[in-house]
Amino acid sequence: MVLPLPKNRGELAAWQGRRKLAAVEQARKSAFFQGKLDHIDLARLDDPEEWAKIPTLDKEMLRAIPEDRFFAEFCIGDRRQVAEYWRSGGATGRPLFYPRSFTDIEHAMVAFARSYQMMGLEARDIVHNSFPLGVHPAGQMWARAAAAVGAGVNWVGSGAGTPSAVQLQLLGLMRPSVWIGMPSYGLHLANLAEVEGQNDLFAPIGRILTSAEPLSQAKREKLARMWGAEVFDAFGMTEISLMGCESPAHDGLHIWTDLAYIEVLDETSLEPVPEGQPGTLVTTSLCTNSLTPFLRWNSGDIVSYHETGATDGPFAVFPVIRHAHRTAGFFKIRGVNINHGEFEDFIFADRAVADFKAEAVNQGDLDQLRLSIEVARGADGAALTAALAAGIKRSFEVSPEVVVLERGTLAREFESSIKAPRFVDRRGT
Repeated sequence: MVLPLPKNRGELAAWQGRRKLAAVEQARKSAFFQGKLDHIDLARLDDPEEWAKIPTLDKEMLRAIPEDRFFAEFCIGDRRQVAEYWRSGGATGRPLFYPRSFTDIEHAMVAFARSYQMMGLEARDIVHNSFPLGVHPAGQMWARAAAAVGAGVNWVGSGAGTPSAVQLQLLGLMRPSVWIGMPSYGLHLANLAEVEGQNDLFAPIGRILTSAEPLSQAKREKLARMWGAEVFDAFGMTEISLMGCESPAHDGLHIWTDLAYIEVLDETSLEPVPEGQPGTLVTTSLCTNSLTPFLRWNSGDIVSYHETGATDGPFAVFPVIRHAHRTAGFFKIRGVNINHGEFEDFIFADRAVADFKAEAVNQGDLDQLRLSIEVARGADGAALTAALAAGIKRSFEVSPEVVVLERGTLAREFESSIKAPRFVDRRGT
């Protein structure tokens, strides 16, 4: 499947117009959409007011469909068209499984290959792939897409499948030039390598590609510092495919809007927000919709939209989104909400912290925040403990219990998890 990049915005808009029409026609074949699209004038889909008449769709609506009826009630087409199934993230409830046709996979391969192209991968590059290899598609798709740009790839998988000690051995043996995986696992590998005195294993790695979890500026800087590499972020969702990646300008995620039509809307009114203002991301699949008609899909991601980015290359034809990095994850300690993302940024901003774990625990009749840290080589543990306790009290209005752990403790504890469980609520357990 070859899908040439649009030459200009006019060509892109014309393509979107044709594919939006095809997307609505596909959705009309689904039992789920019966009666919900009859009022839509197909000849006026490029009119924002007409397009806005299409109801938005979210995961809770799909979860309301019985599992054994999902294919019949939401999906379209024939089971003989199914090439494979993709598992949704399932971070906020029961995961869903979406069928993908052979044509869908071809289009998705274009999307994953573009992320490599934006990073500047060449035939001489070797990719160490630490994304999970399983029913969630990212790891397998990135592994397969490497061939599209002529790069080599090691199908390693996450630490849950290939122990981190073995991953370090493979980094030393294969000497790859690119590492891809979740940012939390990248930090985990870096901490383990430092404990083992094997930081030199990262020397050949010049670029890192992360996805599947938020990448804040503090986490990005720590990852880049520990690996000595340039960090690129990518964004996608199982319902659509990979949707975009950073350029070397690192000014946001260029969204391939020939594959996915996007809107940024007010969270409450679902009216468009001005450029640059945060809103909820609503996405319509333009190409990977032969079996799953994702029409105006509200993913819950909070982003801002920017018509142009800093890059002047061929991907400049696409707009940029920037994540607001909001998260629903928080501890409520003695009536105070502690946002997990903000707390992680606060801790990772201190270079003396090698790694950490935060736990909400019971201490008698009161809640307590327990912060377990590992101290970077050469740092003063006592001074760091005092500084963190004072900073957390000042910034989050909670006095924590700070525990210093031996280096490598958290690496061993996190080893069996795909994503390091740095926030744990142990109250009532």
